[in-house]
Amino acid sequence: MRKIEEILDQYAGRVNRQLEVCLPDESSPPETLHQAMRYAVLGNGKRIRPVLLYATGEALGVPSERLDNPACAVELIHSYSLVHDDLPAMDDDDLRRGRPTCHKAFDEATAILVGDAVQALAFSMLANDQANSPEQRNTMIQLLAECTGSQGMVGGQAIDLASVDRQLSRQEVEHMHRLKTGALIKASVLLAVIASGADDPDTHNHFARFAECIGLMFQIRDDILDIQSNTETLGKPQGSDEAQKKPTYPSIIGIEESESACRKLLEQACLEMESVNVRWDTLKLISQYIVTRAS
Repeated sequence: MRKIEEILDQYAGRVNRQLEVCLPDESSPPETLHQAMRYAVLGNGKRIRPVLLYATGEALGVPSERLDNPACAVELIHSYSLVHDDLPAMDDDDLRRGRPTCHKAFDEATAILVGDAVQALAFSMLANDQANSPEQRNTMIQLLAECTGSQGMVGGQAIDLASVDRQLSRQEVEHMHRLKTGALIKASVLLAVIASGADDPDTHNHFARFAECIGLMFQIRDDILDIQSNTETLGKPQGSDEAQKKPTYPSIIGIEESESACRKLLEQACLEMESVNVRWDTLKLISQYIVTRAS
């Protein structure tokens, strides 16, 4: 059996090579914008979303070549969201992936434009993906748009900003997490399901529920690490949630109960995959990694 480090290296390395190619050359005009786009996207990220996408495709027997553009698209959307989230008008963070945030390395106006341009490039990657059929491309674009917009990631960020210094219920925090973090993770998994051509509703639903568990589990683990880890390990400011008075799982139910929630979500995710006749060993390893990761 492969080790999780080998899986992460394989799939993160693959999407990194694809991103190097799809991003505009930094010497082409407008040079500063293109330099900033490459700076923001090609940083030392974990690439969990593309990794999940490739691993889902592996489980369904989809050649990696048919997953390259969707993997780039979902990582580009994630990168755009980080650039905008770090801006002073949002989370006002100075550090991301162990180095200055985009607006610190360049300037705020450039960072806004980077997010805009990277988001546009993500949808261009799907629209021009010749490895998948026109019908699949259209479905992928619709899915990614829905998971990115006001009913997905962006909506979750809006709730997050509106919740500062407020006491939310566990259900409200969960809803915010399912949108802000979970929606794009769900898109990552379902993009691979679309690429597989699987038209069985049961298969789609099992993968969707698996992804929902993983997405919520990922953010709860992030909440825990914001308390237990350190800035050097995280590559971003430790304790920023508490400093900004943001409601999180640990602030609502405590560390121990949050860790228990992660374990339960992992069990639920595994049950969903056991219900589908696929090769899911790699997805299981990634799921276990997400709930035990240190950064």
